[in-house]
Order: sequence, then C-alpha cells, then structure tokens
Amino acid sequence: GPGPACVLGIDLGTTSVKAALVTGTERGLAVAQSCSRDTRAHSDSLEAAPQGMEQDVQKIIRALNECLAALPQEQLQQVTHIGISGQMHGVVFWKSDKGCKWSESGTGPAFEADKVSHLVTWQDGRCSPTFLSSLPLPQSHVSLATGFGCATVYWYLKNSPDFLKAYDAAGTIQDYVVAMLCDLKKPLMSVQNAASWGYFNCRNKSWNTDILKKSSFPVHLLPEVGDPGSIAGRTTCAWHGIPKGAKVGIALGDFQCSVYSCLTERTDAVLNISTSAQLTISMPLGFQPPEAPDPCSAVTYFPYFNGDYLAVAASLNGGNVLATFVGMVAQWTQELGLQVQESAIYPRIIQAALAQKPSKLSVHPTIFGERHLPEQLASVSSISASELSLGHVTRALCRGLVENLCSMLPVQQLQETGVRRILGSGSALARNEVLRQEVERIFPLPVVYGKDVDAAVGAAMVM
Repeated sequence: GPGPACVLGIDLGTTSVKAALVTGTERGLAVAQSCSRDTRAHSDSLEAAPQGMEQDVQKIIRALNECLAALPQEQLQQVTHIGISGQMHGVVFWKSDKGCKWSESGTGPAFEADKVSHLVTWQDGRCSPTFLSSLPLPQSHVSLATGFGCATVYWYLKNSPDFLKAYDAAGTIQDYVVAMLCDLKKPLMSVQNAASWGYFNCRNKSWNTDILKKSSFPVHLLPEVGDPGSIAGRTTCAWHGIPKGAKVGIALGDFQCSVYSCLTERTDAVLNISTSAQLTISMPLGFQPPEAPDPCSAVTYFPYFNGDYLAVAASLNGGNVLATFVGMVAQWTQELGLQVQESAIYPRIIQAALAQKPSKLSVHPTIFGERHLPEQLASVSSISASELSLGHVTRALCRGLVENLCSMLPVQQLQETGVRRILGSGSALARNEVLRQEVERIFPLPVVYGKDVDAAVGAAMVM
C-alpha cells in the first residue's frame, strides 16, 4: 500500500537550493530524504554595477527542479504539505499571468521561470547611505537598509522607472515559487518576509501604504500579508509527482526556519556562521518590539512564529570573509607565479592557525560593513614582526569574526535573558576548528555543536 504521508521542505538559499522529505516516526519527525543543488545563479547587474548583486531566477528554478527530480518518486507521491523558505530581504518582479511555463519533465509536470526579472538579493549594495537617507522614514521597528525589497523598488523608481512598468507582481524568491505552485493572482507574503522588506509595521501587520503613496511608490506591487504557518493555497497541478491539491504554506524566512529546526529551549542561543553570521536568542513571551528602531543598535527583532520574536545580531560578515581571505591568498600566490587551488588553501590555513596560540594581532573583519554601520570597513591593528605568519593572521581573523558578533550581542545581554548554552551551527563553523576554539574562548557558556540548522527541514516542520 501507499507509504506514510510526507511533508516536503524547500529552502531557496543564497548559493544553493535544498529539498527535504520529512515524515513522522514513533520518535518524532525524521528526514527521510534530502537533496541539495548549487544554483550558480549569480548574474551581472546591468543597471547597478558594480554595487548590484543579482541572481538569475531561471537558474534557481532549474536547480529546484533538479533537486526534486533526484528525490524518490514514491515518496514525492505521498507529499500532502509543502513548506518553503528562502533568502529574505530580496525582491523579484514578474507578470502575474505569465510568471512561469509548465511543461512535462521526466518526473511529471514542472514549471520554468518565464516573464520574471532577476532576483535582487539581500547582498545588493545599490542603495547608498545617502540614497537611503533621502527616502521617507518607515513606520517600522526595522531600520531600512540596502538590499531590502522596498528600498530596491525606490531605487528603480528613481533610476529606471520603465523597468517597473513591465511587471505587476513582486515578492521574495520564495513568495514567487509559492505563487507559481498555487497560481496566486496576487502574491501572498508572510509577516517574516514583509518585515525584511522594510516599510512594514509588525504590530498591526500592515504596509506603510500612506507613507509610500505620498512618495509615488507603486503600492500595487506589495503582496498581501499573512501569518507564518498558515496555508497560502494548494498545488494547481501535479508537480514532479507531488499530487495536485497538496497544501502549500505561506513562504517563510530562511533564518526563522533555520532556528526552528534546532531551537527547543528558550534558554538556548543559536550561533550560526555560514555565508554570513547570526547570534540569536528568544525574546520573552508577549515581547513587542519598539515602535521605531534604534539606528545605532546592532540587534534586530525578527518576527518568529505564534507572535513571538527573536533578538538577532545579524552580521554581514561570516564565512564570506574567510572566503575573501582565501581568494586573496590565492591571488597573491598567482601573482608570484604559482598556482594553488582555493580548495587546497582552506585546510592549510586552518592547520597553520591550529599551531598558533592567540596573539596581540587584532583583525576587525567587517569588510562587508554592517547594517547598523554600513561605512565601517575592516582594519588590522597591533601588528608585530613576530606575529605575521599565515597561522597568526588566520587565527586573528577567526577571533575577529567571533568578537564582532559578541560586540553586537554581548555576553552580559545573553546572561540577562537567561541563556544557559549556545547551539553552534553553520557550514563555516562545522569546517573550521579554529573558529570553534575562538567561540569557546570568547563565550563563557557551554557550546553544543552538531545541531544541524536546516531551513528546508525547519520549513517542513512548521507545516
């Protein structure tokens, strides 16, 4: 007979797409199968180069189709619910009646992106501090930053107004996928994603339409908003063997789903270092964020589930800083006439750093700035001739990444909130023993690793 019912969780990340099939067992929920594909979707920005950061939506959807085609058909046929998360803040535009094309694939009907713009991602830098300061002040607890959906729309309004005229719908990349699966005429967005766009009031769950209309913002592009965990619709046809009529959840924030996949106790903090880095704690029940943000505060309050909030120190500097450092080392060796693959450099610099004790060398690693300090870049200080080895520099860099997070959400604040331990997660932390050593040195709390933070699994668990 048919197997047990499954929930499909999907995460549309910055560099990859992941799909996970989750099923109930006697011991609780378990991941039956999962698959990941790199999107390789980076695309040059024609209008906003070199600050623009865009991705090709067709490539993202292609990676999603490849993921689903790799999962077992017999289990996909048992899917009753689909939970979808993805990278927040970003924006993609489409024609509501022509956003995709459905066709038959080897594993059943599938869709491809059609009349769709590039995705302008959360990493986009086209909105300078001067440009942002020229925009109307939002009525929101979240400070506006470059890479936020509404800020990007304002940028197009000023610099390329004809671009916007070609589209009548907009959302995050995950909102787009939900709209295509359920054939939504008007996109539906969760409070989590709406807050990440700016100009959204979480207290009354509404867009700042009055403020936006006064400055000619195209408010017809704003999606309708619903609660995270609610159902957006049902699949309008079979999809890679998933039955027609499967319930599809409203799209969620990848960050919230990652936390949901591992956070079981309110006394836990989650430290995640992957492309970027976050340190997160649960706020007490009933907490409401302030009406207006403190522009100098490094902590943001993210809407979570069931009306709860997370306090998040969300750093733009994580594994991407280490990747930039490795790229610099590779470039230097190439300029010296040598060829070393970046993949070979990673283990060697970590090994070199493990052989060195912490030194006075200090690296402030914010090469990508921070949302609360966009113009503060990186610096190196306390340089002495005896501490310039690759090992010394790598260890100081790893320590600097952890210290930067700790400066954003200090240990004292963790302890005052009742945090008793830290759950360490993320690809950069998993692969880098030096980073783990520095976490344990800087945070005077027990640190537990191996908690797999997985937004795709979290999205499935929510359903």
